[in-house]
Amino acid sequence: MAIDFTMSPEQRAIQGMAREFAQNVLAPDIPAADREPDPVKAHAMTKPAYVKAYKAGIAMAMLPSEYGGGGLSCLDFTIAAEEICAVDPGFACTVLCNGLGLMPVSWYGTEEQKRRFIGAATSDPTGEYLGGWTASEPPGPASGTANFDGPFPRPAGVGLIATREGDHFVINGRKRWPSSGGWDAKGTNTQCVIVRTDSTVGGTKGLSAIIVERGTPGISYAFINKEGHRTASNAEIVFDNARVPVENLLPGAEGNGDFVINRNFAWSGPVAGIAAVGVARAAYEEALSWAKTNTSGSLTPIIRFQNVGYVLGDCAAKIESARYFCWRAADYLDKHDQHAELVGAMCKINTTEAMFDVVFKCMQIVGVNSLDAQFKFGKYLREASVLPIYDGGNMGMQRRRVHGVLADESFDPRAIMEDRYVKFEKSMEGIGTVADWDKRYANAVPAPAAVM
Repeated sequence: MAIDFTMSPEQRAIQGMAREFAQNVLAPDIPAADREPDPVKAHAMTKPAYVKAYKAGIAMAMLPSEYGGGGLSCLDFTIAAEEICAVDPGFACTVLCNGLGLMPVSWYGTEEQKRRFIGAATSDPTGEYLGGWTASEPPGPASGTANFDGPFPRPAGVGLIATREGDHFVINGRKRWPSSGGWDAKGTNTQCVIVRTDSTVGGTKGLSAIIVERGTPGISYAFINKEGHRTASNAEIVFDNARVPVENLLPGAEGNGDFVINRNFAWSGPVAGIAAVGVARAAYEEALSWAKTNTSGSLTPIIRFQNVGYVLGDCAAKIESARYFCWRAADYLDKHDQHAELVGAMCKINTTEAMFDVVFKCMQIVGVNSLDAQFKFGKYLREASVLPIYDGGNMGMQRRRVHGVLADESFDPRAIMEDRYVKFEKSMEGIGTVADWDKRYANAVPAPAAVM
């Protein structure tokens, strides 16, 4: 049979290595780091575990082997990620962002850039190297990132402007939520930054991707104090006449920074999904153990009651189905040159939202005691709440990408079932925005009152 859900011996070894690291190296550091009120210190408290992950080949496992990376397939990386996410998805996000920051170099960079940037990331003798992904922008009038692809004129859309002056780009503006703060709020070693290289246009036009290196003058970082993923680095970044060499611009992404955003968030879709699976799995196992050992005042453990058994059975089924969707999406990426703009988005939406429900159902089984800080359910709920709204929010970028593909006249609804490549085009971006609706349909049918 071509369809086989059995892990190979190599995949079981990857899973076992990741599980051993997560349980024996990472887990002891997480409770204190999660409670640390200072977000910079909280992130830094995971640094010893990260160094061990780097030296064990975990931190750069997703990068191409020809440049020193682990060369793991998307499927193998997803299998490993579940084990780490079951302990702490914030730490897993730190590792994932090495891929978000450096995979665009492998997709859109020159051979020299690949050897320079990916090679440096995979050969750091200290094991502290971090890659960053810098796309999101602050909220406010004509700002934020969810509608970055709407075809509005400037100043809508991405507002970080890169102006060429000789052999440098001068960058001005702000980013918010990037994973680029670094261990000390002075930046990651490199960050892939989405910039507007043509400030005369808005929407998806004029966007590019450039690599910004740590220590570049004119850049300041302020960590964001988050409710979830407290061990991950997220910052607000100010670029004030920061000068970055022109040679750091990824040539394959010049004028196509929108494709970098969409491809990156599709590539990370099954990883975000498996993070949700890991969190839900941990909550489910805790709730199952609770149900087998607590009576809640009855004469028998509550697992003997139908409602408890039914709810936990539903949770187990949802976890299994979500895991297989993540495997399927990762396998699709491996088969289609790491393109899965439709499948990756659908996977991320479906799994993260289903797993949030699983965590809440597990809390209902445990009851009010799930609120007790001595148990982990508060952390599970905080972490589960992050997953549908980050990594290209489900109600922002992800659903619109799915909508844009499905609405295209060339879309074949059986393509995914038959494992055929579904190409993502610029014409599929921006669907559902007011300007886009006007542009395509204003002369065909009367506009609904809500968008008049």
